[in-house]
Amino acid sequence: MKVFEIFSPDGIRATSLLIIFTLISSFMVWGCGKTEKKEKREPPTHYTIRLKWLFNASTLGEIWGVEKGVFRRYGLSVELKEGGAETDALTELELGRVEFGVASSDQIIRAASKGASPRVILQIFQKNPLQWIYIRERLHINQPRDLAGKTIGITFGGNDETIFRAIMAEYGIKKGDLTLYAVHYDFTPFWKGEVDLWPVYRNTQGVFLAEKIRKKGENPAFFDPNALGISFVANCLVTSEGLLRKDPEGVKKMKRAEARAWEEALDPENEDEALDILRRYNPGTPPPLLREQIRETRAMILLGGGKMGAIDRKAWEETLK
Repeated sequence: MKVFEIFSPDGIRATSLLIIFTLISSFMVWGCGKTEKKEKREPPTHYTIRLKWLFNASTLGEIWGVEKGVFRRYGLSVELKEGGAETDALTELELGRVEFGVASSDQIIRAASKGASPRVILQIFQKNPLQWIYIRERLHINQPRDLAGKTIGITFGGNDETIFRAIMAEYGIKKGDLTLYAVHYDFTPFWKGEVDLWPVYRNTQGVFLAEKIRKKGENPAFFDPNALGISFVANCLVTSEGLLRKDPEGVKKMKRAEARAWEEALDPENEDEALDILRRYNPGTPPPLLREQIRETRAMILLGGGKMGAIDRKAWEETLK
């Protein structure tokens, strides 16, 4: 068990943030690789997962797990519920409406600071997909100071705001050096040149917008906080303290199954089948773009061929700061 302390600016402890990471507790289950231990045949346990967003490449692992029977192999019957702006997986966990949820670290930390007890059992993304897209012909961004005088799209209250303010603090960029623009779902200000850099998830909207920029005869580029050493943990699989105590074996199975489903879904040998499955869930995106989204997602989840689901403790500590 690892206990992180959050302090207010004046040094007074604001709250104790306690998150159980499976890699530091006796609850850890290794062996998410190619070999599997067969589970006893028992009636499947039904669980519901509330996803962070709508069905897309960032939810491919869960989709594959359902469609290819991975969860069933581990004795689980899993229902997926799409996320979105109007849903909060962590609130639903606390209310007992779902057993598992997908949430980013900022959501988890805020929930814990308000008295909730989220328990992270698996870190899905090893690299945060949040980046800023811009048009290379308009800008030349070689270092953070090149942002001076630019208008930066920000989702106020979102993790992109937290990440960008961390960049400003790290590199001594003052509020008056640039303009922060409140973004919504309409990309028009970006296309008109009113906003120079627009926040996107590199593996989904980033692929879509980059293609549109190319069709206009221009070249897309990305401003990547990860390249600046800004580590901010993205999507994780989370459960409640109550379920962890009530059904630890079921949570173990879910951890194994989730990791295995993502490994299979992102295996290059399964890419064509993964694409066919994703098309059924996300029919509005052209197949070539879906394929590119899968490949970008693979690079951020199976970073450097590392272990699927590994908890990056250093990144969590930086996220807390």
